[in-house]
Amino acid sequence: METSVYSIRIPKEVKKMMEEMKDVNWQAELRRLIEEKIREEYKKRILSEAREIRKKMKTSVPAAELIREDRDER
Repeated sequence: METSVYSIRIPKEVKKMMEEMKDVNWQAELRRLIEEKIREEYKKRILSEAREIRKKMKTSVPAAELIREDRDER
C-alpha cells in the first residue's frame, strides 16, 4: 500500500496528554478514525445520489397497484 503524509496541528496540551498515554497507538487510531469518516461520508454521498435517481424515476402509479398487477399476471 502506497502512503502519503498528512500532518495536523493540535494544541500543546493535547499533544502532552497523548504522550502520557503511551499504550495508545495514536497513528493507528487516527488512521482508523479517518478511514471510518471517509466510509461514512461515502455512504452519505451514495445514498443522496440514489435518492436523486429515485426522485427522477417516480411513477404516478402507486407501488401496491404495480405489485397487484404483477401478481395477477402470474
